[in-house]
Amino acid sequence: MLEGLAGLAARTGHMRVRTGPKDPALRRARICYDHLAGDLGVQMLDSLRERHLVRQKKQDIELTTEGERFLAKHLQISPEMLTHPRRPVCKACLDWSERRHHLAGTLGAAMMQRFAELKWAARDPTPGSRVVNFTRTGEKQFAALFGNGKD
Repeated sequence: MLEGLAGLAARTGHMRVRTGPKDPALRRARICYDHLAGDLGVQMLDSLRERHLVRQKKQDIELTTEGERFLAKHLQISPEMLTHPRRPVCKACLDWSERRHHLAGTLGAAMMQRFAELKWAARDPTPGSRVVNFTRTGEKQFAALFGNGKD
């Protein structure tokens, strides 16, 4: 019955097309615990997968040797920095605005931390805000690494 109502709502134009936050800044880039989420977080994971820097099978994501080289070259992140006794290196995290995965785990956290260290991005200083703002330089660097699929 619920599926029938959903189908009827879709045919009559009463389905909500966009999920998640209405705020464009929150939809674009936000913090999810300690890693990047939103449009840019999903884009980053998509780029890593397309370039075979990570492999994903359902919820399991694995960093490849090519991925390790990429991270060392472009973000100065070494495999040793990613080891944690109770946390996986890579983990798929469902993005509530995109309804697709972004990258969690120690790698997702290390990448977000590195973006902040490089002054590419920073959390919005407003108390309680989860928005992540990228600088112009940060946007360019992020696009160069994850926007077009090239090194």
